[in-house]
Amino acid sequence: MKALRNYLDKQRPKFREGGKFAKLESTFDAFDTFLFVPNTVTKSGAHIRDAVDMKRTMMFVIFALIPALLFGTWNIGYEHYLSYGQTAGFWPNFVYGLGKIVPLIIVSYVVGLGIEFIFAQIRHEEVNEGYLVTGLLIPLIVPPDLPLWELAVGVAFAVLFGKEVFGGTGMNVFNPALIARAFIFFAYPSSMSGSKVWIADKLDSFSGATPLGKLLTNTAPTLNHLGLPSVHDMFFGYMPGSIGETSTFWILIGGLFLLITGVANWRTMLSVFAGGYLMGLIFNLWGANAYMSLPAWQHFIMGGFAFGAVFMATDPVTSAQTKKGKYIYGFFIGMMAILIRVINPAYPEGVMLAILLANVFAPLIDYFVVKANVKKRLKRVELAVNQK
Repeated sequence: MKALRNYLDKQRPKFREGGKFAKLESTFDAFDTFLFVPNTVTKSGAHIRDAVDMKRTMMFVIFALIPALLFGTWNIGYEHYLSYGQTAGFWPNFVYGLGKIVPLIIVSYVVGLGIEFIFAQIRHEEVNEGYLVTGLLIPLIVPPDLPLWELAVGVAFAVLFGKEVFGGTGMNVFNPALIARAFIFFAYPSSMSGSKVWIADKLDSFSGATPLGKLLTNTAPTLNHLGLPSVHDMFFGYMPGSIGETSTFWILIGGLFLLITGVANWRTMLSVFAGGYLMGLIFNLWGANAYMSLPAWQHFIMGGFAFGAVFMATDPVTSAQTKKGKYIYGFFIGMMAILIRVINPAYPEGVMLAILLANVFAPLIDYFVVKANVKKRLKRVELAVNQK
């Protein structure tokens, strides 16, 4: 590592002003700070000094995504062979899945980082680190057979109109990964909905409907007639769906890692599940159809609810910043996700729209929380003055 450090130091002058590659200074700096902790320190003011920078924080999130990524890769092959009535071993399933997921990841990073690098050069700024996570999140929330050109268009839209128009990482209002998914969903609905897209190269006679799809389209009078996967299969992820969203078990393992490392906030995560559970109970009381009779807790192991609660709602940029605001923000997401999911059959996965809607209200939630806190403190001061 020391030899690499010395080599980079020797090359640095070429990328500074007046150097041969001065126009690529931001690009060089991005690779340098990705490999090594920046050698800059704060110049003024009071700051907490430690060895953790934004890139390292982003890497923690990537580590947390790896369990869901690996299982999703295997599940692509498992569902494919199952649709043909075949049972393949672990490695055939995994290798087949790699052939589907790797191109998606490559396109996501090439297009997204390419735009990030261009904007960094134009602005003469450092390359933002946020896309390190976004570039992996996007392939995990799309079907395995999504056309690569559609993914590229969705990624470009998300980075340009979801981030750069607001000033880049840290300034965006909406979660970029969900912006990409929403764009592809509305621009190319046939590639993001229905029963044909969730299993890669499936046999036409095999039903590829997800549990949510069966709940929304089946008119059976009771849950027992819907043909849903078992609770075991839904919890561990043996079912069709977006690549990284099927296994609640491995998602929760990643979430536990984020909580232990302090990267994600438990208040937001917990309140999403609480809000979803309450709304599920309300529908249980209503019970107008089989979907409303679904046990409230089973919503957590269907679709992208768990993935959204762990990896999307906890985004530190687009979520509420105050402690009380995080509870309100997460609770709102959980309730709206189940409400959209059950009431509106046009959007079987309500988590995406619920989080994007909550992104809009996050600053307003923080505003009223801060305003209430200021008012409370002023009353306390006024009371203390009157007592004197």
